[in-house]
Parts: sequence; structure tokens; C-alpha cells
Amino acid sequence: MTSPVFIDRALLGELASEAAQSPRLRKNRNFHAGNDDACHRLLNALEPGTYIQPHRHLAADKEETLIVLAGRVGVLLFDEAGAVTATRELVAGGETVGVNVAPGVFHSLVALDAGSVFFESKAGPYAALTAAEKAEWAPSEGEPGVESFLAGMLAHFPR
Repeated sequence: MTSPVFIDRALLGELASEAAQSPRLRKNRNFHAGNDDACHRLLNALEPGTYIQPHRHLAADKEETLIVLAGRVGVLLFDEAGAVTATRELVAGGETVGVNVAPGVFHSLVALDAGSVFFESKAGPYAALTAAEKAEWAPSEGEPGVESFLAGMLAHFPR
């Protein structure tokens, strides 16, 4: 039997600090034991400047639920051609704190504040994204055009 893990400000701050020091400007802390687990539960810290290529999960059981615990995160939903169909700012303790993304919906996230951390839950086991799940109309992480595409996503959340 493992000890309980309390999700407190100290843990959120520690994870945010690790994300800020990561080359990808993000870091996760898994609560599930392994990639084969039936349910994946994790904290995910994002720092401004990180890029998450728009993607979707095609398996019928791959809904994702995200709840922001610290900071602000922008959610973008896209149609098949890459047009933004909806955006929402998720703010810890705010009017909207989370989102449930249905299978098949292209989506991405942007960090709007330093120290942003969200809780994520989705069905396991882990499966790497397939080519059909990655948005062909958006650059992959590390490719040319990422900065411009990220700036376009951030423009949906003026401050």
C-alpha cells in the first residue's frame, strides 16, 4: 500500500518550478503506477512558451478531463481544417476551472500564467498519438513555424 499524496500548494509550486527548468517548459507528475493502467491521473504543469501541437484522441474511450489548480490555461478547440471553433480561459478558482474534451475533437492548451498546473484524467493504457490524431495543419513540436502558430493561439486570449 502506498502513502497518500496530498495535492497542496507546495506540490504545485514544486512541479511548476520543474516545468520552468525543463527545456519543453512543462512537467507532469503521474499518480497512476504505469502506462498500462486503466485510468491515468496526473498533474501537468505548463509554463508560458510551451507548445502543445493540436491533437485529438480517436479511441471512443479517450475522453480527457482537465481541471486547473493553479494559474491560467487557455483551451482551444479546432475543426478538421484547423479553424478555431471555441476557446475558453480556465482559471484556478475562477468562473471556468476545467474542461472535458470528447474523443475526436482537435484541441490544444496554452499557458497564460507562469506556474499553471492542471489535473488531468483519461482512460489508459497509454498509446502514442498516431498520424491521424496529430493536426496536419499545425507544426509538430520543434518544427519551423511553432513560434508563429503558438503566437496565433495566444492571440485568442488577450490580456
